[in-house]
Parts: sequence; structure tokens; C-alpha cells
Amino acid sequence: MKKPWGGRFKDKTAKILEEFSESVSFDRRLWKEDIEGSIAHAKMLHKQGIIDDKELNQLIEGLQEISKEIEEGRFVFRTELEDVHMNIERALIDKIGATGAKLHTARSRNDQVATDLRLYLRKEVSEIVELIHALQKTLISLAEKNIDTVMPGYTHMQKAQPVLLGHHLLAYAWMLKRDLERFKESLKRINQCPLGACAIAGSSLPIDREFTARQLGFEGVIPNSMDAVSDRDFVLDVLYAGSVVMMHLSRLCEELIVWSTDEFQFIELPDRFTTGSSMMPQKKNPDPAELIRGKTGRVYGNLISLLTTMKALPLAYNRDMQEDKEPVFDTIDTVNLSLRIINEILPEIKFHREKLESSAEDGFTTATDLAEYLVRKGIPFRLAHEITGKIVLHCIEHGKKLSEMKIREFKEFSDKIEEDVYNILTASGSIEAKKSYGSTSKQMLIKQIKLLKKTTGL
Repeated sequence: MKKPWGGRFKDKTAKILEEFSESVSFDRRLWKEDIEGSIAHAKMLHKQGIIDDKELNQLIEGLQEISKEIEEGRFVFRTELEDVHMNIERALIDKIGATGAKLHTARSRNDQVATDLRLYLRKEVSEIVELIHALQKTLISLAEKNIDTVMPGYTHMQKAQPVLLGHHLLAYAWMLKRDLERFKESLKRINQCPLGACAIAGSSLPIDREFTARQLGFEGVIPNSMDAVSDRDFVLDVLYAGSVVMMHLSRLCEELIVWSTDEFQFIELPDRFTTGSSMMPQKKNPDPAELIRGKTGRVYGNLISLLTTMKALPLAYNRDMQEDKEPVFDTIDTVNLSLRIINEILPEIKFHREKLESSAEDGFTTATDLAEYLVRKGIPFRLAHEITGKIVLHCIEHGKKLSEMKIREFKEFSDKIEEDVYNILTASGSIEAKKSYGSTSKQMLIKQIKLLKKTTGL
């Protein structure tokens, strides 16, 4: 088959090169954006007097027919035509004749694909923004439902201090707020129009780039034609934002996996979001959470892949940049589906409140409260820390909890300790003691929920 660029070649393209260089097997998903951009380009050519009324109508009608054929699965994409752009262009020429060959006037595949990709990402990133919003709402709702539920907080995977379950869940809502900001920031840089840059240096024809940009809903045009066609930093923005949100989802999933074990028994995952073993009948496996955790590595790889592709490319366009699409398609699909599935799982999780609270009582989680109690009695913190450490060691050696210590035993370590010490030695007492100052009290959790709703517009 004759190539659209074949005029200066004597020999046909090698079959193996066609197979090696084709991208239509994956870039065909840009067909809607390609047709949208082509219609806008045709309207610009008409406005500038480069094509007449009849030709414009032929082009638009032909492109709309092709769109319907693709939508209905009747369109045949051919690998020998390399990419989605040449497949659609050839189909248009076959359909309407010589007029179809005018569509590529003052346009290159270089600015065409950059435009398609920006249109695609604008739509997909906007959807991801909505999915993050939805997940934030779910976390806030769970925090409100568990406003009084106490659990152990951890550092180094060792019990640290009692916290409210809602406080723990909202840590992820705040992470998602920043994820949201990253994706929204990427939209600002995505929404600039490269059309009219052509291959590298624009066109000698009287085109109107601003008109095309307005037709496609872009905020403006990219001033430098070489920059317009040769960079993919707007894609890297999305891949980075996708990597960070997947990291946050992976951390949440890791906790769901751990919390659902027999060793923790903090939660029970819904049956419909777990799987069994083909050999062990008792198993209930947290596969979706494990898959999100596993897919995070793939998303990281996509970012590194494109960074590596771009790092040594001279200006302007190079064919290496064809390798931008598979990483971005995979990241978009993975982030989108991961956000959807975790948002369906979370509302159906059963939290074992009694287990959470009893676990918060173990591990001397109120030791810091005891040290701060001694500070309020006038003892310097470092000394209070040492005294409390000795009390903890005493409890370990005698198999006691802090709350089971007698006053006379406390007095052996400090005569400053009085009966009021028992107010802060339970998990709930620890949280209550922080109502005026700490960030983990119920009162502060309510304020935090209101602030999150306000700052995210929920």
C-alpha cells in the first residue's frame, strides 16, 4: 500500500519495519480525539479561505461517518498505515476522494498527535479528579460513622498512641486532597493547543491557531512550535500524579490487608471483594487490595519509562516519542479502576470496634500521656520520660497494664503521681485528655471533617 509520505522513496517499506513501527494497535483509542481535532482543523482551513464551503461539508460529513463506523465496530484499522491518524485520513480519502487529501493541509502528524493526546488527557484527568473527590467523600463518611471508635496508632509498626479511627481514615483524605491538586495542576498545562505548529516550524499558509484552539476548548496556543511538538512534560505530569495517588492507595490497601488478618482482626472485608483458594477451603484473600498494591509498581515503571525516553532527545520531534502512549494509557486505566474499586470496597468493610479499642489498650499506648502527666506536675520532660520508661519496664516484668498499677506502686517511681492519673491511662481517657490541645480528640476530628469538606468543596 502506498504510504502518504512515500513520494521520495523507490522501495516499499519492509514488512518487518511496518510491524515494528506501527502504533495503531494502541493509539487507535485516540480516534475520537483525532476526529474532533480534524473537524476543528477543517473549520479553520475554511475560515481562512483555504477550502470552500462544499469541501468543508464533505470533510465534516466524511469524518462523522468514520466516527460512526468506529463506534459501531465496522471500521478496520490497518497496521500498514502505521497509526490512527493515517488510518482515518486514508478512510476519508477513500470515502470522499481528493477533498479528503486537503485535510492535512498546514498540519503534521507531529502537532496532530500532540493535540490528540492533550484532548485525551484533558478528559481522562477530569474523570480521575471526580473519582478522587468521590473517594474523599467515602472516607469522610466513614470517619463520621466511626466518630467514637478508638484504635491503636502505630509507628514502626509498633503500637504508639491511641487515636480515633476517623482520624486515621482522614489521613488518607488529606493525601487525596493533595493528589487532587496535582491532577488539577496538570490540567492547566495540558489545556494548551499545539495545532498549527505543524512538523517543527509552522506553515507558510495563513492559518489561525487561536481559532482552532477556541474550537477545541483550549485555553490558548503553545507559542513555540518546536516546544509544541517535541515535549511530553504534560504527560509526565500525569504519570507523576498517577504514581503518587497509587502510592497512597497502596498504603491504604496494605493496611486493609494487615487489618483483615487473624493476627489483627480489626476488619472484615466484604465477601464480594475477596477471593478464595483453589486448595485451602478456609481462605478469604484480599485480592483487590493486593492487586492495587502490585499495580502501583507498574505505574511507577510507566513514569520512569517515559522519563528515560525523553531524557536525551534533541529538538524537535523524534519517533522515540511514540513510546509515550502505552505508559500513559496503562497509567490512566490503572488509576481509574483502582480508585473505582477501592471506593466500592470501603463502605462495605466491617470494623470490629471492640477489637480495635481493646487493642488500643495494649502495648502501653498511654505511656506518652503518663510522661506528659508528670510534666504537668512540674517534672522536666526528659526526666518524666525516664520515669515513665521505668514504670513500663516494671509493668512488663510483672505482667500488668499501666491502668492496673496501684497508686502505691506509682509512688515508688514518683511521689507526684496522684489518683487523677487514672483519667489518662486508658485509650479513651488518653483521647479525652487531648480535647483541648491535641489533634486526635473527637472535637478536633469534627473540626477536621468540616475543614476537609470546606477545602475540597464537598
